[in-house]
Amino acid sequence: MQDTLKIAIIQSELAWENPVQNRSNFESKIIKINEGVDIIVLPEMFSSGFTMHPFNVAEVMRGKSVNWMLEMAKKTNAAICGSLVIQENGNYYNRFIFATSDGNIETYDKRHTFTLAGEHKVYEAGNSKSIIEYKGWKICPMVCYDLRFPVWARNVEDYDVLIYVANWPKTRIEAWDTLLKARAIENMSYCVGVNRVGLDGNDYEYSGHSAIYNGLGEMLTNIKETKEDMAIASLDRDHLALIRRKLKFLQDRDSFNLLIE
Repeated sequence: MQDTLKIAIIQSELAWENPVQNRSNFESKIIKINEGVDIIVLPEMFSSGFTMHPFNVAEVMRGKSVNWMLEMAKKTNAAICGSLVIQENGNYYNRFIFATSDGNIETYDKRHTFTLAGEHKVYEAGNSKSIIEYKGWKICPMVCYDLRFPVWARNVEDYDVLIYVANWPKTRIEAWDTLLKARAIENMSYCVGVNRVGLDGNDYEYSGHSAIYNGLGEMLTNIKETKEDMAIASLDRDHLALIRRKLKFLQDRDSFNLLIE
């Protein structure tokens, strides 16, 4: 069990539906991290951009992109995470992958598919929440549109870190900023949000605003808006223990069961 967890977030442009180029671009960024980190977080659909044409880019588990994540995890001795388009059992998934240096893989399928873009028509929605245990920390992975649904992220598992990977457009970036901070405060956990920048294949613009917040909603990173950038923050277990013991807000949460259809 580690008392601190060091997380690197990478905010980048994405080459449209071009996994080879995106893997190469991220590899060049990852190797520039000049200090030891525990987790490296990439955006949603980091190999392709947020495409509604999964048949152009879909891979299988242990395909080229997942194997690349495992390779980079081994090289850096850090977990690599982000979401990919995965085909499995005849369905397409927007799947969060968490790959570690020892070859372990944890996954989470995006629960809330983005109906405004028609994601629900081509991707199968996930039906279960995931909690990843890593170096003594409990991590809750989420993907983009999940951010708008606080009940789904509700901290009933006493997790320590909430991670959102996204392709969140510039036109609604105020909501991204506000909701990331809110998720940290209401769940008394660290909240990590990694978004892309640049234009996608549909000419939608993305402005980044990637950030890490502590359990009081204080921003721990200072990343450039609209530009490719990287930031590293050290998460402290004592911070969570102190605010949870002193403020006790989680003890007053309402008790109910979530019915998943």
